[in-house]
Parts: sequence; C-alpha cells; structure tokens
Amino acid sequence: MIPTLLFKDVGLVKGKGFDSWRRVGAALPAIKVYNLREVDELVFLDISATLEDRRPDFASIDEYADDCFMPLAVGGGIRAAEDVRKLLQVGADKIVLNTGAVRAPEIIRAVAKTFGSQCVIVSIDARRRPDGSYEVYTHSGTKATGLDPVTHAKRAEQMGAGEILLTSIERDGTMSGYDLELIKLICGSVSIPVIASGGAGSMQDFVDAVTIGGASAVAAAAIFHFTQTTPLEVKKYMKQAGISVRMPQ
Repeated sequence: MIPTLLFKDVGLVKGKGFDSWRRVGAALPAIKVYNLREVDELVFLDISATLEDRRPDFASIDEYADDCFMPLAVGGGIRAAEDVRKLLQVGADKIVLNTGAVRAPEIIRAVAKTFGSQCVIVSIDARRRPDGSYEVYTHSGTKATGLDPVTHAKRAEQMGAGEILLTSIERDGTMSGYDLELIKLICGSVSIPVIASGGAGSMQDFVDAVTIGGASAVAAAAIFHFTQTTPLEVKKYMKQAGISVRMPQ
C-alpha cells in the first residue's frame, strides 16, 4: 500500500489525467500523517522538475526524509547516477526514473550497477490509443514517445530495474478503477514487481489490481486526498480478501 505525493512548485497537487491543478496541501504535514498511518512506502514525485529542466531539490528531500519513517521513493529531474547518489545521501531509499529512463535508458543500468536494483523504480506512464493499444508518455504525460509500454518494461527489467510503477494517464485522479487490462499486460511481460497506479476509487479496486491485474503492490493518491478512506482500512479489506499485506504491529 503506497500513497503517492505529487509535488509541484511549492506544494502537493492532484488533478485528473495528469492535469494536476488542484492544491492539496504541503508535503511535510502529509508525510507526518502517513507516518502515523504506518503505510508500507511513500512515493514522492516532483512533477515539475523535468518540465522546468531542473534537477531534484536535494535540500527539500533532505528535510522531508528526516520526518519520513517509512521507505521513501523519490522521482523527478533525475538525469545521472550522481543525482541518485545525492538523493540516497539525503535520505531517499529508492529513486524513480521516468523521462530519464526513456531519454537515456543506460541510466537504469548505471544506477542498478552502482546502487543495486532494489533502489531502482522505472515509472511508466501510459495512455490508450484510439485503436486500443498503449503508448508511453514522458514529461508528466505531455510528450508521446511512440514506445510500447511492454517493450519499455522489458527493457527496464533487462537493464536492472527492481520495480515498475505503472500509471494509466486516463485513469489518473478519476477514482474510476485501475486499468486492469494495462496492468495485466505489463505484469504478464516482466518478472519484477509491478506497482499499479492511477484510478483507485474504492477498496475493491485495490483488490482487483492484485487479484485480476496481477500487481505486486498498489499506489494511490486521490482516494486518500478526497475521501475518508485510509490506508489501514484498505489493508484490512485486502487482507479479508485473502491478500497478504503488512499490518501495523
């Protein structure tokens, strides 16, 4: 169970279909809340870093990591292994590569070789084409790449990625359920864990992503920002459905 925090400009945002316009608060209070709720992991994505052609804000990550008592995965603006080194030094446990993994795929191999596959998450943002096929997008869902997500996922695995964070652009923020077809497509093509993201709107959606889609983990944002649903409630529901989940002590 992995909440996702999307950071833009000076705070957290959430929208629909990667149109992240709605302000939902500051990062530090959100991190402290998730500490109390004992989530499994937290994903922090600076969604404006690549669009603004800048590197990660290492000072801010350092500050957030000091108050984050769960594994922290950080993405946004990572261009080189040195960026990864700095992020790990200031407290990140994993890094998330998206645009960088498409623009210069060798970064996956370089990071995995230097720091280990366990800290490399390749994020794949996919949109369905009119013919029903899928295409990978970069730059926060604004640039089409012509890449097939299955091809991209397989390459990421071959180069040493430890996990894939898979997001449906159309489902993002809609709370209409995960794109199970997309999840099954990617889970069936790789052997590394796939984290399903984009569309969770009910507790059953989380269960479906695992039992039908085949995901190893589930990520969500809108359902935790805009409803009363908590990660613990989701975990309890998943456990009742027969899914092995890590429960608070």
